[in-house]
Amino acid sequence: MQITLEDKVAVVTGVSGDGQVGQTVAQALAKNGAKLAICSRSKDKVEARAEELRALGATVLAMAGSLTDEDQVKQLVDDTVLQYGRIDILINLAGGLTRYKPAVELTLEDWSAEINNNLLTAFLMSRAAFPHLKAAGDGVIINFARAGGPQANMVAYNCAKAGVEALTRTLALEGRDIGIRVNAIGPGLVETASNIAAMKPKDTKHWTKREDIADTVLYLCSSAAHGVTGQTIDVTGWGV
Repeated sequence: MQITLEDKVAVVTGVSGDGQVGQTVAQALAKNGAKLAICSRSKDKVEARAEELRALGATVLAMAGSLTDEDQVKQLVDDTVLQYGRIDILINLAGGLTRYKPAVELTLEDWSAEINNNLLTAFLMSRAAFPHLKAAGDGVIINFARAGGPQANMVAYNCAKAGVEALTRTLALEGRDIGIRVNAIGPGLVETASNIAAMKPKDTKHWTKREDIADTVLYLCSSAAHGVTGQTIDVTGWGV
């Protein structure tokens, strides 16, 4: 998909590991002309991804920090605006499934960690970026929910992602009169390096491709999706 994002500044969270969704999304945005600010908890990983993007000719600001920390989130957003003067796009990719166990075995620490990593991060980043997205005009936020209904042994993750959908719809209502579109993507089981290493599948033909997620991100960032807000778009490949 070829979409022009020239002069747009995109903040992408959760850009860390090689072979992960964040890497592919950032590459797709860069190839279509966006200037990037990428962040991760790991300085080494985010710098490695930034070097890959610069090799593609992209302009990239790499930042490390915890997105569950209000002050660090503000600093990341402030640094982006200082570097580029604006923010047009926010991709809230940070998060993931880290606590897989029955609900009766889930500790309060487990619950809080999963909720914070997946929901609090999206809220804090969106709140910090909202005034800048309004100022830019035609601002875009893309959150990440999940496809399908709840699954066993994932209660905190399920609840966090349900919260992301509610956050998406609420922010879309608050943003509709000030030029901010807010949508979410609900991936199926994604063909990432970490998932393949953990699950060791015989094949991945029914898995969601990272490139399909990236194409959906590009669509939602583009003028083609100007009338789309408050929606969760499931991207499941052939695993429907």
